[in-house]
Amino acid sequence: MARQARPPIIAVMGHIDHGKSSLLDYIRKANVVAGEAGGITQHVAAYVAEHNGRAVTFLDTPGHEAFKALRARGAQAADIAILVVAADEGVMPQTLDALAAITEAKIPFVVALTKIDKNNADLERAKNSLLEHGVYLEGLGGEVPYAAISSKSGVGIPELWDLVLLSADLVGLVADPEAPAEGFVLESTQDSKRGASATLILKDGTLATGLPGQGSFVVAGDAYAPVRFIENFLGKRVDSAGPSEPVRISGFSKLPPAGTPFLITASKKEAEKRAQASAGGDGFRSDWLTHSDEARGSKEDVTARASDAELALVVKADVQGSLDAILHEIKKLSHEHVAIALLASGVGAVSESDVKAASAAHGVIIAFSVGTDAAARDLALRDGVTIESFTVIYELSKKISELLILRAPRVMLETELGRGKVLKTFSSGAKRQVLGVRYLGGVFALGRQIKILRREIEIARGKILNLQIARANVEEIRVEGDFGVEIEAREDAAPGDEIVVFALIES
Repeated sequence: MARQARPPIIAVMGHIDHGKSSLLDYIRKANVVAGEAGGITQHVAAYVAEHNGRAVTFLDTPGHEAFKALRARGAQAADIAILVVAADEGVMPQTLDALAAITEAKIPFVVALTKIDKNNADLERAKNSLLEHGVYLEGLGGEVPYAAISSKSGVGIPELWDLVLLSADLVGLVADPEAPAEGFVLESTQDSKRGASATLILKDGTLATGLPGQGSFVVAGDAYAPVRFIENFLGKRVDSAGPSEPVRISGFSKLPPAGTPFLITASKKEAEKRAQASAGGDGFRSDWLTHSDEARGSKEDVTARASDAELALVVKADVQGSLDAILHEIKKLSHEHVAIALLASGVGAVSESDVKAASAAHGVIIAFSVGTDAAARDLALRDGVTIESFTVIYELSKKISELLILRAPRVMLETELGRGKVLKTFSSGAKRQVLGVRYLGGVFALGRQIKILRREIEIARGKILNLQIARANVEEIRVEGDFGVEIEAREDAAPGDEIVVFALIES
């Protein structure tokens, strides 16, 4: 069959809180914002919407800096990007990251200037900030189309739709609906009922169940799954999905990394062969940590090994993309005297094996948007293992930073409290000495630690056992004059030596 025009796949990208989810919310009339934790989208999601009878697939890519890799994947899977820039702030750090991902993917983009209804919105300033970073808008010396929009009132959104569809027409997107499906893994997750599942975006062909001659296994990297059933972006089961559609497939042999290309095979044997051939390639996975339960039992420091202490972590997340982002964030954390050691990382609920791994290393479990199995919870209570749960990455980073400080070895500094000069030795023996001392400054008090200095060189340490002024016992001395002191020390003091009273203070 001849190749036909296919719907465009649009990546919505930009800085955090610049209105990406609000824009999508308006477009598809679904309340995405209310379902997000902390005002940020935690992983890539895909939605299908229609405009003037034409279908469009939108990818919502997170704006938080830790999700930079996910934005890059979104751009690679997309045909066109919408670069969202808030009219009240202009270009921000993650705007530049998104722009870099778009440039690297070599896809056209449209600028959406959002929040134009805010009191402090300044369209000209926002446009100029784009010009300063090499984005030349139409009418301002360039060819990048843009629309000024409000996701509250809908002003400008029809114009944005038109620009997106025009860009798609100029690209000339085509696909062969009768070919075996090909595309990318958008996201993967693990749960107790479905097992390893993945959201796929089809770039070509059709994915179907039960069609004669249609391949029946999806292979993504070193993971594969039978196509037993297909779910669309609404979670409804469908018989088939065509080009540009997002679908969910369950039953993978292992979690396929987000961003991995997938293809279809006609048999399990061929799927296994292709998966084995891909083993060892981790797609978009980070190269600084071992993911999944394979990492368990083999600690790998993610900060300098020269550290004096260690914070052992087990990290569990809801989806692979979140896990990658968390590990990326953890990698940036450091402490001068503490190393972070990853005991294990994976997708899914906290399990007994996670608790056992943490318990053996006196570690902490970090759970991101996942629950804890009942048996694991009981074991954690019994063994005293801490499970820290989060839904917002900022709070997770903050907590790990606090844990690093708590795990740091205490640094003790000596603080001088008082000083005196030995005038005479009255008696000595059995590590005890009675001395006549002239007060030089500070405070002498019972029980305090002392050191004996001979020509400014320390010869012994000990503590004060008794103090006397005019043969009367006192608890402390802080005035000038001569007094008697009984000390406990390994070496005998001699006339001319100095007695220094000190305390160890934690810094």
